[in-house]
Amino acid sequence: MDNIKCYGSKSILNNLQKKNPLFLCVIATTKTSNIPGITGAGATPELTDYTPAADLELVICGEPKCLPEIPQTIVGEAVAPTPAVITKACLEIADIPILVADAGAGVKPDVPYIKLGNDPGEDVRTGNAVKNAKEIFEKGVMLGEMLSKITDHLVIGESTPAGTTTALGVLTALGYDAKMKVSGSMPENPHDLKHEAVLEGLKAAGYEEGEIVEDALRAVEIVGDPMIPAVAGIVMGASIPVTLAGGTQMTAVCSVVKGENPEFDFSKLCIATTIFVAEDETADINYIAGQIGDINIFAVDPEFEKSSVAGLKNYLDGSVKEGVGAGGAMMAARLKGIDMDDLRAKIEDLCREIF
Repeated sequence: MDNIKCYGSKSILNNLQKKNPLFLCVIATTKTSNIPGITGAGATPELTDYTPAADLELVICGEPKCLPEIPQTIVGEAVAPTPAVITKACLEIADIPILVADAGAGVKPDVPYIKLGNDPGEDVRTGNAVKNAKEIFEKGVMLGEMLSKITDHLVIGESTPAGTTTALGVLTALGYDAKMKVSGSMPENPHDLKHEAVLEGLKAAGYEEGEIVEDALRAVEIVGDPMIPAVAGIVMGASIPVTLAGGTQMTAVCSVVKGENPEFDFSKLCIATTIFVAEDETADINYIAGQIGDINIFAVDPEFEKSSVAGLKNYLDGSVKEGVGAGGAMMAARLKGIDMDDLRAKIEDLCREIF
């Protein structure tokens, strides 16, 4: 299919074309995002606590309720609109329903949502990042079972500022080689800062560098975030095809799934992201996924180089790469027959209308 680059088997796309997707976005925050310089998902480190709520309010209501201004990624002089605009355009033009699940957001969105957790994550450097990972996971399993009865294709996105750092934490704790491999929301990926935070957290929990945490949910508790066990649980509870709409954060989800069930069949699952993640020279999503299992990865190219909106062109230089399930939402819209030129025009219209 045009505009979708395949890293794996294309046959799954043919199967998904016959499905009616439901988009679920799981939100969470973690005090890790308050570390200066670790994420660009907010104008300031403090405002990252509002980003997930504002993103979903934008997608559903057309404007944020918890913030006076719409979230944008600001790196130097470059300003890029939140990927929530991409997701909103996709869901609207393809008439795809959306649900929101809160795994532990510090600021709750002013929209209806399913509660999987309550408390936001702590700073990974404490070694006590998520205090109730097992409970969140178990509720995720229940939700996966429930949603399997009302849809035949579940597309799961996420909004978790500093999520690539917590993903690095979980992957590292479980023994995967993810150093210098996770993506980021800025052109200059602060790999050293992320790695140092993870090692500090592991050390605080009593683990030396290279020492593996055998229990996947324990790894989440030490250096993860609430989104990871929530989505892992949903995946394991689902009896239908699942598309994980996100970047390297979703490989951490897969690592927890593998940890909880080493025999898990990854053929019913795929990761859909943007071309900005798949071709990110500062990361390697395929290398990480390949260590975990035979995971199909798809990357959508919205061809923003053709856009007349300057903020969207800033995606091309890495100012922002993924978020709020943008890649998976674009793939779901394409699978429903929406032409990429029409989809990009819809994104541009929303940018002009909202910003």
